[in-house]
Amino acid sequence: MKLRNLKGTVELSNGVQMPYLGLGVFQTPNDQIKEAVHAALDYGYRHIDTAAFYNNEDGLGKAIRAHSLPRKEIFITSKVWNTDQGYDSTIDAFNTSLEKLQTDYLDLYLVHWPVKGKYKETWRALEDLYEEGRVRAIGVSNFMQHHLEDLMHSAKIMPMVNQVEFHPHLIQQDLVDFCKKNKIQYEAWSPLMQGKVFEIDLFRELSEKYNKSIAQIVIRWDLQKGVVTIPKSVNKERIEANADVFDFEISEEDMARIDQLDCDGRIGPHPDDI
Repeated sequence: MKLRNLKGTVELSNGVQMPYLGLGVFQTPNDQIKEAVHAALDYGYRHIDTAAFYNNEDGLGKAIRAHSLPRKEIFITSKVWNTDQGYDSTIDAFNTSLEKLQTDYLDLYLVHWPVKGKYKETWRALEDLYEEGRVRAIGVSNFMQHHLEDLMHSAKIMPMVNQVEFHPHLIQQDLVDFCKKNKIQYEAWSPLMQGKVFEIDLFRELSEKYNKSIAQIVIRWDLQKGVVTIPKSVNKERIEANADVFDFEISEEDMARIDQLDCDGRIGPHPDDI
């Protein structure tokens, strides 16, 4: 991943350009989402990540409509929730998301979790939506290697993205390597460990060394590892600060020190328990 600036992108396996830094809106209520999204878009963000489960697609749709940027300049991701998985119900869920988001296509649509016995039919629906041109790229979220291998046995189209929990305590290097080998772009949710990164001594040290905040160090580490990252915030100053990561580079030695924090420590549920 060649890092340039906030508007930089990574090329997915089908040629679609995906901004490598975006705004996550998990737990952002509808009455706050317009202010957050407009702050991000005004600053230069071009990637917004939501999901049906977040219950804020309608607020996001209104926020984007109210902004001066044309729809084609904004990369929008959403996800099909677990209870909507299956072929027909996924198509219905996708249509509902489009209606709420006030758009006639998505840039990326993901299977939110690998629901046993359902995710293959869900994927078949995503393949059809993709072939119909209703979504520019399709992928999965929270899939382990064995889920991906199982899906790939029957898939016509390989997932283009795998959005997973990724942070200094949970790297899952084997999964990172598998995705890279199969041209599946890795994407991080909860990159700041729900605030727990601020308690780690190494990041206090690196923050002083690079004259950057702890959040900026972690986000830069993600990007240097080739991982698309979507930190969430509703605060204008933090939204802007989270994107101020293109004027420095973490040394290879310090990258390795951060990697050594990996302890297979999850914040969210394990995908096999869904």
